[in-house]
Amino acid sequence: MKLLHLLKSEPDDTTQKLMDAVSEGNETTVEKMYEGEPDYTKIIRLVFENDKNISWW
Repeated sequence: MKLLHLLKSEPDDTTQKLMDAVSEGNETTVEKMYEGEPDYTKIIRLVFENDKNISWW
């Protein structure tokens, strides 16, 4: 399964552990929206390319 993690802020230790647990056995992409100006065209493309999307705020 293809999984997309959308990060609005840098993950703390707990969030990173949860991300790692959910990602196990999946093809995972991480989009760091907090690094510079988000590329919303790219984000929309990634949302439709992946089977599941998780937003971490």
